[in-house]
Amino acid sequence: MIAYDEAMASFDPSRAWEVLSGNPAAVNACVECCDRHADGDGIALRWVGGPNEEESWTFAMLRDAAARFAGVLVEAGVRPGDRVAGLLPRIPELLVTILGTWRAGAVYQPLFTAFGPKAIAHRLATAGTRLIVTDVANRAKLADVDGCPSTLVVGAAAHGLPDHDFAAALDRCLATFAPVMRTADDPFLMMFTSGTTGPAKAVMVPIRALVAFVGYLRDAVDLRASDRFWNLADPGWAYGLYYAVAGPLAMGCATTFHAGSFTAESTFRVIKRLGITNLAGSPTAFRLLMAAGPGPAEAIDGHLRVVSSAGEPLNGEVIRWFRTHLGVTIHDHYGQTELGMVLCNHHALDHPVHQGSAGFAVPGHRVVVVDDVLRELPPGHPGTLAVDRARSPLFWFAGYYELPTPALRGDYYLSGDTVERGVDGAISFVGRDDDVITSSGYRIGPFEVESALLEHAAVVESAVIGKPDPVRTEIVKAVVVLAEGVVPNAALVEELQRHVRERLSAHAYPREIAFVADLPKTPSGKLQRFLLRNAEVGTAPRPGSSPAR
Repeated sequence: MIAYDEAMASFDPSRAWEVLSGNPAAVNACVECCDRHADGDGIALRWVGGPNEEESWTFAMLRDAAARFAGVLVEAGVRPGDRVAGLLPRIPELLVTILGTWRAGAVYQPLFTAFGPKAIAHRLATAGTRLIVTDVANRAKLADVDGCPSTLVVGAAAHGLPDHDFAAALDRCLATFAPVMRTADDPFLMMFTSGTTGPAKAVMVPIRALVAFVGYLRDAVDLRASDRFWNLADPGWAYGLYYAVAGPLAMGCATTFHAGSFTAESTFRVIKRLGITNLAGSPTAFRLLMAAGPGPAEAIDGHLRVVSSAGEPLNGEVIRWFRTHLGVTIHDHYGQTELGMVLCNHHALDHPVHQGSAGFAVPGHRVVVVDDVLRELPPGHPGTLAVDRARSPLFWFAGYYELPTPALRGDYYLSGDTVERGVDGAISFVGRDDDVITSSGYRIGPFEVESALLEHAAVVESAVIGKPDPVRTEIVKAVVVLAEGVVPNAALVEELQRHVRERLSAHAYPREIAFVADLPKTPSGKLQRFLLRNAEVGTAPRPGSSPAR
């Protein structure tokens, strides 16, 4: 293991591109993620469908299929820089679509399969998408999209749609399509933010971001050639597309697709079946594994070498459960669609790891804490997490597509997340700027209250918000999902309140607790606290009025 300070000090921007083979002035993402690994029989994709469905695709197989699909795109009039969308589940054809799009010099645009027609239409209109690849199950959603571009459909021939059949289109083209060379600053992905504060905004990701993706997987995920790697995230979202597709393939490592629905049982089964040693995912997924209890986990105890978590701050109870029942250390990682992963507890670099801390900057980035006037803050002072763009050679975000980007101020990118730096440099997450609760003059981060609640055996998930209060400005309110068989009642409310008071403080415990069947989340699994807050605005008394009795 390399010392973190040594890795930071030895980072050489002039040599960063050496993790890839291409010339930044003439590069193609399909070459970087496929062709240069295609000599021999190296596996690029392990796909698991149903109980008896399994396929392995080599880099050579994907190269040839991608070349055929690039020919299809050119026949359809797709030019370099045009957008091609994939509305597909995790099947091999998705990977062929992505790589073939890149081979043609076009830009791949993911469409999450849980999107409805409105979300799809917004993204297609914003992108000016030229062609969509989908499957029979998702094709119906496109019927309500005005001005929908031409489509190719996986499995269309079997359903009486031969003119749109994906496989037939590939068969008409040769596997000899020469990659269209681009520059490192040209886009190869068009992503969309989650849009929790308005319509989803588009982010153009340049090819040079591949260097940052590889750096994260190497240093934070500790992805090795000997690993069997599975990132649970869906490639319809940034963490899945960046780090289940582009990053591992650029390293010449195989990725894993599981086409089935996510359950604890299916996850444990695939880990054992494929011999997975390196696992990545979200806290939501890991909490669902916990909720299944230790019994199903016994089958893979000791199988995993490292586990990485991203999407939300990682609760201490999850860390302890993985260590106790799976014999593995799980580390928390932080990033955004606009950034990739920039702040991590690294598996491959030696530095202190504190519970509740997001860790240290990924080499190639300088991450700081700033106040409202962009002054960098010392340890112990909460502020906004920011990336110093001027001194972060791997920072690639240039602003939202055709929209103003207030997060880019001076030399900094402002994340919108409130954090605090420790004396050793580790950065701890407090909450989104609009998530932080102000109660009786105290600033309370929801994450620490949620973490305390999750340590109680009765709690599976929790969300903590500030409810408007005429006396305290806000009170802490918790919305809780209980474990199976636990009965909600007044005694349990008091028990949970006492539990939090004992672990945190008298001012941070939830004065109100509501029990629900599930919590509102984005399709990528991120908690939407703002929906819970909005529900309280119309029911809570305004400051200066008498509290409801």
